[in-house]
Amino acid sequence: MQDNKAVNLPLVRRLEAVSFRAWPASSVIYDGSWQIRLTGSHPSKRINCVVPLDPSDYGNSAVRLEKARKRFEDFGRPLVVRETTLMPPQLKDFLVKDGWSVFEEVKVMTADLSGMELPETLVSLPSHDIGRFVEASLKVSDGDASLRPAIAEIVSSIKPTLGLFINEEVEGSPLATVICVQDNDLAGIISLDVDKSQRQKGLGTQILASALRWARISGAKSAWLQVVSTNAAAIALYEKFGFTEAYRYRYWHKGAEDKGAEE
Repeated sequence: MQDNKAVNLPLVRRLEAVSFRAWPASSVIYDGSWQIRLTGSHPSKRINCVVPLDPSDYGNSAVRLEKARKRFEDFGRPLVVRETTLMPPQLKDFLVKDGWSVFEEVKVMTADLSGMELPETLVSLPSHDIGRFVEASLKVSDGDASLRPAIAEIVSSIKPTLGLFINEEVEGSPLATVICVQDNDLAGIISLDVDKSQRQKGLGTQILASALRWARISGAKSAWLQVVSTNAAAIALYEKFGFTEAYRYRYWHKGAEDKGAEE
């Protein structure tokens, strides 16, 4: 994790807020400034985690984490804590002493859309057909078909302006998919996937360019995304578009608990 002094904390707070709206949990409650995000229908860590949001709020950590664990248990989820630069260092120290460990690190990257070189035409036009998009996304990512209703519910509950992009050779044969969520002047890139058999052919570049151009036309000034820090291929793609790291966050779990689904 970066030194907090090197991080723009107001930007972190804003990006955290828009990311919550871009991939909403079905249940959100607060314990002080800790946000408790839970979704019984889908195992994604982003919507099943505890997110401390105030560097000064760390009192009674053991009691509060046990209370959260019971709530997660009711949802059939393992307790996961998401550490951003807003998490109190005292809470991090407690997690270490209590036997918790980090199991994944994610980069949050941003880019200026105003000066970005993008094609004049959109290779892919945004769709508003959620069912069609979810079906395409599951095919491209080789995802669990049983999660189709849950993904459709999550996408349907996204409140900001939404662009669903599908790159396909022929109708019903998707090659790449991505979600772009425009929240005022910020555009979020969510769940970019390219079919494994079609990678290294420029499809990720094409569909990302289309999503970003659509966002810029729609009034977005900056773009953001989240990517696992070990995903070198995806990071290289994003850097080609001018994305740079804003901050990182990490997921913690205790012992050998199931870590939950990937991002």
